[in-house]
Amino acid sequence: MPLAAALDVSHLPDYAYDWALVDVETSGLIARRDRILSIAVLTFGPDGTQTGEYSTLVNPGCDPGPVHIHGLTAERLRGAPAFEQVAGRIGALLQDRVMVAHNAQFDYDFLAHEFARARLCLPVNQRLCTLALNRRVEPPAADLSLASLAAHYGVPQTRAHDALDDTRVLAGIFRSSLSEAARLDVPLPLVPCPPRQDPRFAPKPPKSPCAYRNPGRPAPGGPLVQGMKIAVTGETATSRAELVARAVAAGLNIMSSVSRHTSALVTNDAASGSAKARRAIAEGVPILDERTFLGLLSEVRPGTPHEQQPSKKIPEATPPDAPTPSPTATAAVTAVPEPRRPEPGQSAPRRPDPEGPEPSRPDPERPASRRPARPFGRRRVLVLGGTHEEASAARSRVVELGGAAAINLSASVTDVVLLPGGELDRRMNRVTSLELPVHAPGWLGDPSAEPADAPARDGATADVLPRGGVIDLPTAGRWHVSASWAQQTNCEIDVVAFVLDEDEQVSCDGDFVFYGAPESSDGATRLLCDGPTEQSIAVDLAALPPAARRIAIAAAVDGAATFGDVGAVHLTLAPGVDAPAAAQATLDAATSERTLLLAEIYRRGPRWRFRAVGQGYDHGLEALVRGYGVDVE
Repeated sequence: MPLAAALDVSHLPDYAYDWALVDVETSGLIARRDRILSIAVLTFGPDGTQTGEYSTLVNPGCDPGPVHIHGLTAERLRGAPAFEQVAGRIGALLQDRVMVAHNAQFDYDFLAHEFARARLCLPVNQRLCTLALNRRVEPPAADLSLASLAAHYGVPQTRAHDALDDTRVLAGIFRSSLSEAARLDVPLPLVPCPPRQDPRFAPKPPKSPCAYRNPGRPAPGGPLVQGMKIAVTGETATSRAELVARAVAAGLNIMSSVSRHTSALVTNDAASGSAKARRAIAEGVPILDERTFLGLLSEVRPGTPHEQQPSKKIPEATPPDAPTPSPTATAAVTAVPEPRRPEPGQSAPRRPDPEGPEPSRPDPERPASRRPARPFGRRRVLVLGGTHEEASAARSRVVELGGAAAINLSASVTDVVLLPGGELDRRMNRVTSLELPVHAPGWLGDPSAEPADAPARDGATADVLPRGGVIDLPTAGRWHVSASWAQQTNCEIDVVAFVLDEDEQVSCDGDFVFYGAPESSDGATRLLCDGPTEQSIAVDLAALPPAARRIAIAAAVDGAATFGDVGAVHLTLAPGVDAPAAAQATLDAATSERTLLLAEIYRRGPRWRFRAVGQGYDHGLEALVRGYGVDVE
């Protein structure tokens, strides 16, 4: 859609705001460390009329980083103002406007840190991400990068990675995206600020990961071994910093909490009644006084490095009730046994990675007439109405037939199934105006074959995983696992992640990523808030410590609501923030559960794999957190 043809939405209260469109070029990707090199801000009124423009280079006072990307050399930046010199003008443009950016959390994080360094308040109350908006609209673009969306919406782009040109391109994309959202009646993904990556939540300095595998507990009177998990509580004659430094230098893993995997607790007062002492006594963890511990530190035995762990060969077996893999899968997809998970008050049990035979792959040489039937291979079906159980069964049937189940109305929806009461859904007016095919439930029992010349829907190349479905990850790079749910949801949902070792435990509290600590201590795992009903976990597999064996991703409902009230949760796996999805799954088997284990990325020999889990628990998030070894005060 050309820029000039964009719809004026000023008469629609849900879409009419004053906007400030922003783009920044930076010296790196980590806001708490790197700096802004250039910034552009364009302001618009509710009718789409531009009301202001400002752009400037910024002298960061540091190395400009990847010059081959942004072209901003130290020489070009030398005479530019420092950020604190332009912060006031930038703040005036942002004041009382919704900040808009492509991958908005990235730009917001950098602005928040720069304003904090300048000892100023960033005047942004809401932000909107055009990536998140287009994920809701789902245009038939190659991907959601700025270049692809510009090509789709007919917006000219002349100088990529130039802040001012990128912001002008963003303006065209945003106007057209806003028009599409209004046409589909898609709510805007507005995010209240400050978000989860506020400067006051900046992660602590990273803890040096222990290089050795946990050998367990010492024998009575026996020596300590490198890799043992040690906790300390109470007053000590030696300063705590020195005690920890000596233990780490000896190869021990100092923990901030006690679990059943703790090797020993160091304390001079076992009867102090501290939380760590009580937990150690309950779990039977050996207790050492300071003098004994210091004596043992002089003769710590060698441990087993993580890299030398022998791989376990355990055949994968499909349980009787495992779902059938989708016939649309193009990568290795299989259903595997459900992992054992922590019950309330229990620790997460250790479970080896499944090491079985390679799952079968589709044969491209096999004649099409002999391949499994996939009547819904190009369909994306939205189910409206019915009880939670009826809607869940209908979506499962869509996946069985090779299609994808939608949870919101978007441009990629091809069909609608109407269950009892679905005619009252507010989206039916749009379904009618868009002339989408509407089917009775019986259509899922006797579906028509997909015409051979039917256009491919967006995401047609993504594997549609059933609950328990698994795929191999082709690269150990950056992966994004995004979760979204119905736009009508009124309750708060938090997505969290745990970086787990071979004992299914976090190595430190920093390996628990959540609202209050949105980045792991090493920066390899991050929580991204894309909108009020979508959150993502970004994982850089290559940057994970050697002890990391699994990243568990979960969601928890805040308050008394359950996932039966929320409905389906849609998962996508992509090799980048704006890349096409490699896999997707719709998880909605939960009813009374308040916590849902969504997915996990785990090592399988030398490779990494992704599993769509969908395991729910009636207990709240606290029990799951404790089960993975996180100390909850």
